[in-house]
Amino acid sequence: MRRLPMTKSFSFTLLLTTTFWTLSYGFVRPPTLLQLQSLSGNGNYLTKEELWFDQTLDHFSPYDHRRFPQRYYEFLDYFRPSDGPIFLKICGESACPGISNDYLSVLAKKFGAAVVSPEHRYYGKSSPFKSHTTENLKYLSSKQALFDLAVFRQFYQESLNVKLNKTKENPWFIFGVSYSGAMSAWFRLKFPHLTCGSLASSAVVQAVYNFPEFDQQIGESAGPECKAALQETTRLVEGRLATNGKAVKALFGATQLDIEGDFLYFLADAAVIAFQYGNPDKLCSPLVQAKNNGEDLVDAYAKYVKEYYLGSFGVDVETYNQKHLKNTAVSEASSDRLWWFQVCTEVAYFQVAPANDSIRSSKVDTRYHLDLCKNVFGEGVYPDVVATNIYYGGTKIAGSKIVFTNGSQDPWRHASKQTSSPDMPSYIINCHNCGHGTDLRGCPQSPLTLEGNSQNCSNPDAVNKVRQQLVEHIDLWLSECEESGRSYM
Repeated sequence: MRRLPMTKSFSFTLLLTTTFWTLSYGFVRPPTLLQLQSLSGNGNYLTKEELWFDQTLDHFSPYDHRRFPQRYYEFLDYFRPSDGPIFLKICGESACPGISNDYLSVLAKKFGAAVVSPEHRYYGKSSPFKSHTTENLKYLSSKQALFDLAVFRQFYQESLNVKLNKTKENPWFIFGVSYSGAMSAWFRLKFPHLTCGSLASSAVVQAVYNFPEFDQQIGESAGPECKAALQETTRLVEGRLATNGKAVKALFGATQLDIEGDFLYFLADAAVIAFQYGNPDKLCSPLVQAKNNGEDLVDAYAKYVKEYYLGSFGVDVETYNQKHLKNTAVSEASSDRLWWFQVCTEVAYFQVAPANDSIRSSKVDTRYHLDLCKNVFGEGVYPDVVATNIYYGGTKIAGSKIVFTNGSQDPWRHASKQTSSPDMPSYIINCHNCGHGTDLRGCPQSPLTLEGNSQNCSNPDAVNKVRQQLVEHIDLWLSECEESGRSYM
C-alpha cells in the first residue's frame, strides 16, 4: 500500500496552452437543491481563478467539429509534481465559481494532490450557445458531459507532462456530490482506464420517474411531532389557497407564483432543505412549539421560510416560477432552466406526494411535473428513465472501485446505491443532522464549513469513521495504480 506523504504546501504554477474567451447556487434550482456547492466569501474557496479549455460540442458526431469554451479551476498548493495524484472534482448542475474549501482540501494535503474542477457544459460561463432554446439544449446531457470530463482529463495530463518534461501519467481520482456524485460513479463505469477510483457522495445514480420515497424520508427524518405539524400546515395552506390565494402567497413572499403547483412545490422544498442539509431543528423546533402553544402554524412556517429558506439560504422564489424557467437568456441564473431540462429528458426524480401519509400537497403529482416539462420546453420532451438506467445500471451499476456515501437524513439516498459489494463499498452516515454530502461538507451544510468540519455533526465519530474508510480506499486504489505502472486499473 502506498505511504501517505507528509502534509506540506507546494506552490506550483502550471501554464497550460489554451484559448481564452470572454462570455457573456444562486446555485439553487428545483428539484430540491440537489447541490449546495458553496456560499459567499472568498474564504470558502481554494481558488476562484478561471482557466479555459477548448471543448468539443458533440462527442458523438464524426462530422460536427464545433467547439466551445469550458471553464475550469486548478489548485496546486499541495501538489507533489513527481508522483502526486490528481483529484478531479466534478462541478454539477450549477454555475461553478471556484473550488470550494471542503474536506477535499484535507485529502489533497494528505495525498499531495492537485485538485482540478471543470464546469459542467452549459452551466455558468461554459455555455456553447448565446441562447438556451430547447433546440440549443440538445447537447446538454450526462453522456456528453462524461465525455467532456474524459477529454479534459487527457488534455490536462498531456499539458502537465509537457510542463514537467515527463511521460508517466499521474494517478487520477474522481470526486462528486449528488448529481456530480452520480457523474463520478458513471465516469468510473464508462472510463475505468482514466481513473483509479471514484467517490460518489450522495450519488443519485438511479433515475426515478415517480419518487414518493423522497417525501417519505422527510417524514421519517422529521419524527412524529414535526411530521404531524408539517402535514397540518400543508392542509391549512391548501384551505387558504382555495379562499384567498393571493393573501397566503403574499404571506410567504411568493405572489409571483401564479401556478398553484409552483407555489406548493416551493413550500415543500422549503421544508426539505432543513433535513437535506442537516438543520432539522431550524424547522422543527419553532413549528412544533407553535403547534403545542396553539399558535398559527401557517404564520410560523412562513416565518421559517422567509428567515431561513429565503434569508439564510438566499433562495430566489423565481426559481419556482415557470415563467422564469421559460427564459432562454444565457446568464448565471440559467441553472434553473438547464437542470429542469436534464430532469425532463433524462432522470426525472419527480418528487410526487405519496398516496398516503404525505407531507407535501397531493397536487404536487406526476401531472404537475409533466405539465411543467411541456410548458417550459414544448411538446415531445419526456424523461426516458428506463433508457438512463439501462445505460448506467441504476443502483445495479457494474463499475468497480467506487465508494458510495449517504447521509441517513438525506431524502436523496433512496436514489443512491446503499448496499455494499467488494468492488463498490457503500456507507450510510448515521447521525441526526447528517444530510446531503456530509462526508465532504461536514455538518450542518449551511453555511459551508471550511474543510468540512465534522465537529458540527451530532455524531462526529460516524462521519470520521466513513472518512477514514474513504482515505483507506483512496490509498489502496492509488497504490494499485502505481504498482501497475499506469494511472488506472
